[in-house]
Amino acid sequence: MDDGKLDALGQTIVGALPGAAISHSVAFNQLNVTVEAAKIVDVVKYLRDDPGCRFVSIIDITAVDYPGREKRFDVVYHFLSPTLNARIRLRAEADETTQVPSLIDVFPGADWFEREAYDLYGVIFTGHPDMRRLLTDYGFEGHPLRKDFPTTGFVEVRYDDQEKRVLYEPVRLNQEFRKFDFLSPWEGADYPVLPGDEKAK
Repeated sequence: MDDGKLDALGQTIVGALPGAAISHSVAFNQLNVTVEAAKIVDVVKYLRDDPGCRFVSIIDITAVDYPGREKRFDVVYHFLSPTLNARIRLRAEADETTQVPSLIDVFPGADWFEREAYDLYGVIFTGHPDMRRLLTDYGFEGHPLRKDFPTTGFVEVRYDDQEKRVLYEPVRLNQEFRKFDFLSPWEGADYPVLPGDEKAK
């Protein structure tokens, strides 16, 4: 689908869903629509059922973290329309307390995508029948894809052969495993004279 047709489709979607679909743009041959998070189910039903759209295949649900913003998350949805041979990206802003309605009744395949977004970013989906963590361990604290999450994490897991069990311990940075070479590259390395070095004097 060319950019002109995608732009016309975006205008149609925004016009048909006032208050739900806020704006649209076309970039890299893909239609992007900004939507109101609370009305995401209405938007997706329209995209799935309208004969001019037929976005019947859900590709992904994820999030992007912008910690400097008041609403720090962009919840991002990707759909495919085989009828139009086109993709669409929906973007809804949310914060740590925004309850985004689940799409599981419209697209059952949204199940694990929403669980992953909750687990890794902390986005809360209401109406989901099984909102548990998906990728991190039981008792895991925090959401590891947030930009304010420490790269080392909070705990480390290891198997203790003497106790015959898995141990959870606070992260330690063992300095003895680090090797720092403070030799200036301008002073040269400390090695015996190699053939040819005498020419450099």
